[in-house]
Amino acid sequence: MCGSDLHAYHHGLGVAYEEHPISGRKVPLILGHEFSGTVTEIGEGVSNVAIGDKVAIEPNLHCGQCESCRKGNYHMCEVSNAGFIGLSADGGFAEFVVADAKYFHKLPNEMSLEEGALVEPTAVAFHAVRKSKLKVGESAAIFGAGPIGLLTLLCAQAAGASETFVIDVSEERLNKAKELGATYTINPLNEDAVAKIMEVTGNGVAVAFEAAGAQPTVTSALNSLKKQGTLLVIAGFAGEITINPNALLFKEANIVFSLAYANEFPEVIKLISEGRLDVKQVMTKKIQLDDLVEDGLELLIKDKSQAKILVKPN
Repeated sequence: MCGSDLHAYHHGLGVAYEEHPISGRKVPLILGHEFSGTVTEIGEGVSNVAIGDKVAIEPNLHCGQCESCRKGNYHMCEVSNAGFIGLSADGGFAEFVVADAKYFHKLPNEMSLEEGALVEPTAVAFHAVRKSKLKVGESAAIFGAGPIGLLTLLCAQAAGASETFVIDVSEERLNKAKELGATYTINPLNEDAVAKIMEVTGNGVAVAFEAAGAQPTVTSALNSLKKQGTLLVIAGFAGEITINPNALLFKEANIVFSLAYANEFPEVIKLISEGRLDVKQVMTKKIQLDDLVEDGLELLIKDKSQAKILVKPN
């Protein structure tokens, strides 16, 4: 389950209200874009997967023909306009799903379907860390310890971050960050996050990841950067925010935005299967499809100790 599923269910955000140009679908739709499964049937000409294969589905819909797709940036497809299986076509909260073969990635035998369901959100974090250009030995701060923030922590550690700071107002989420190996966890309700980061590092972090989508965290993330540091924005925002340009100018800092992923599922699958990204740590609950609303879509709003809830559809 993803935060996007919550926004779609509770507020109707992010779903196709007009017929999507690639899927040809619009609401009502079956949600679920972070999913894996076993191939039970294939169409004519399908050669990349076979019946019985375990697979993860890369859900971002793309045409393959526009300029962005031709350049390999299919997550920026000009036809799809950020459409996803599970938001612009029927998704994974069902016993069976049908999709084009190009969206399927075969999983190694040693990798579980539970891990396969976490390839999609891990790819979001992986893409963000790659775009940040975080180098081995550098320090990083993650503002927001939701599922994407926690997976960003894992990816930053795998990339060689020497020190990691995780900032969140939820003690439950900070405890999970500690379990995942964060060097420091900070609750800004109890202490000044920027002051703590400066005290520890002396001059700030090389990269600050904004995974909360709020004005206070953007401001704090910018102020926590060292000179020529990078603010990497992963989160979406409910509305406009303000930025003090001098906070960037006098540090010669960068702001970089990261959207989804492209061409990174194979690498993420390899890292997970080899144990270099232990994504099982962010699984906090497993439920049945019949309990999706009460123990999933409703629970995630109330229970901040939950990270990734996995749904078994059969």
